Amino acid sequence: MAETTKKLFSEFPEVSTQQWEEKIIADLKGKDYEKALVWRTNEGISVRPYYRAEHIQDLDYLMNAPGVFPFVRGNKVENNWLIRQDIVVTDLVQANKKVLDVLGKGVNSLGFRFKQCNPLTESDLKILLQDICLEAAEINLICSCGKCDFTHALTSFIQEGPWDSLQVSASVNNDPLGNLAVRGKFPVCCEGKAFDQLKAQMEISQDVPGLRTLVVNGKIYGNSGASLVQELAFTLAQGAEYLVSLTELGMPTDQVASKMKFDVTIGNNYFMEIAKLRAGRLLWAQIVKAFNPVNDSCAKMIVHSETGRFNKTVYDSYTNLLRTQTEAMSAALGGAHSITVLPFDAIYEEPTAMAERIARNQQILLKEESNIDKIADPAGGAYYIETLTASVAAEAWKLFLAVQDKGGYLEALKTGFIQKEVKEMARRRDMNIALRKENLLGINQFPNFNEVINKELTDSVFTACDRTEADSLVDTLKPYRGASAFEALRYKTDQYAKTHGRPLAYMLTIGNLAMRKARAQFACNFFAVAGFEVADNNGFETVEAGLSAARSANASIVVICSSDEEYASLVPELAPMIKDEILVVAGNPSCRPELEASGVKNFIHVRSNLLEELVQYQNQIIR
Repeated sequence: MAETTKKLFSEFPEVSTQQWEEKIIADLKGKDYEKALVWRTNEGISVRPYYRAEHIQDLDYLMNAPGVFPFVRGNKVENNWLIRQDIVVTDLVQANKKVLDVLGKGVNSLGFRFKQCNPLTESDLKILLQDICLEAAEINLICSCGKCDFTHALTSFIQEGPWDSLQVSASVNNDPLGNLAVRGKFPVCCEGKAFDQLKAQMEISQDVPGLRTLVVNGKIYGNSGASLVQELAFTLAQGAEYLVSLTELGMPTDQVASKMKFDVTIGNNYFMEIAKLRAGRLLWAQIVKAFNPVNDSCAKMIVHSETGRFNKTVYDSYTNLLRTQTEAMSAALGGAHSITVLPFDAIYEEPTAMAERIARNQQILLKEESNIDKIADPAGGAYYIETLTASVAAEAWKLFLAVQDKGGYLEALKTGFIQKEVKEMARRRDMNIALRKENLLGINQFPNFNEVINKELTDSVFTACDRTEADSLVDTLKPYRGASAFEALRYKTDQYAKTHGRPLAYMLTIGNLAMRKARAQFACNFFAVAGFEVADNNGFETVEAGLSAARSANASIVVICSSDEEYASLVPELAPMIKDEILVVAGNPSCRPELEASGVKNFIHVRSNLLEELVQYQNQIIR
């Protein structure tokens, strides 16, 4: 067969954007284009239904290769990230034993979390890191109190070891500004001299270039309910504050920037999170460039990504696996330096061995099965992601400049600007969750009717993490989970059911078949969110028969499910028969004013504040 180079589509004319728009508007048949097809995110970004080459033609960094300033397309010419697992250290020998085990299971980055406030010596590190090759595994030391100096011991340990200190990658989570944001005070050891101590630690570790002694903790924003634009902007502002303060102390820009690392969360907004990491590298490179470094390579934003806690759930906790898998993929496609996938049970218990194994394997799957690490910047050139990257960068830059207008990060924190912005966004997100505009599978949508938590859970599982210290200097950020209020509600029902039986919401289905089935399904999901038992039915001929069946089942709540037209006659007939039960109408019928005038006050529908109403029903039953 003769070869041909004929382009199969050359005979078809190009379709312009205007033609696409005209066709879309015609297909909408009068519907509002903006309302129907344009998605407006929490970040204030309008996402179009489609993108074309013309939408990215003005982006000047598009033709830059990965590893080239401003590093939007990645810090390296490949995409191999580190798989990190954090280990809580309470006993040095046991921690070392666990480390040696996980290093043989795909992990090549280790985080050591020290819960107790104790100095760390070189002798301690010899026990903790025994038989570990520091050239093969990244070491990250995390002091929970923010007071202990680990830099001296780790620097000495690296320099005196048998490895090439130039090939070692490590970090110590010194971050006095992050400590101030969550505790309200600088660490005692840093009061009045936080930046001087950071300077000393950077200088001490200068001969170990891979040891980063300043880790900007951006996770405190995402885990406190911030939008991803807020998380990025405030993290960058925090980093810029360190650059300003340390260069004013006489340190070269290159030295400061090359000793910095960033920790951020990865949330469930798949494409936006990819864009966030790419936008972060773009903006950080420009920030560092403004300080006139000698070498542009110091402007690389080294990011460790951890799956966020805000959207994780205690109930239906296996759905956390779905969340963390897509989040890990976002981090990998976005070019993270290292990634931690939190075990699915980490938010309510010490992770089990099975949960930790699955968390490791989730990243191994992305590497070994999907080969994501084989392609540098897989998102590069995609019209949608490139446009999102530019949009996220623009919005984050606006907020970054707003922080600078307040006098910089430290002043913005002292005046409460940052906290106010985060808390307002958290309030909006909480409301969206309550109204089911933001869905948490298994929590405010599609709960598992049969799931019961029998184990004892502490209040800390359902409340914000408040680490504010006495005599705090600023209002603090308090990480929490969006599901916690719903879960506290359901857990209260579970505890009550142990001794009193589970409250029953009974569906009194009657009339129009399609409407009663649809509304019964809606109502069952509605009340199951609170952990109530729900009972659906095939239908009743009369309201008397339905109410009799509900009483035989010992129902606490009777939900009448029918059509709007039939409610006008059925509800007034049923209402006088109600005694101890709570009568609820499934829907928001046009005859509602008349029904309310007759004494009916409970209506549930898609615009209901789910959390608020369920709390009211629970309080009426559980006294």
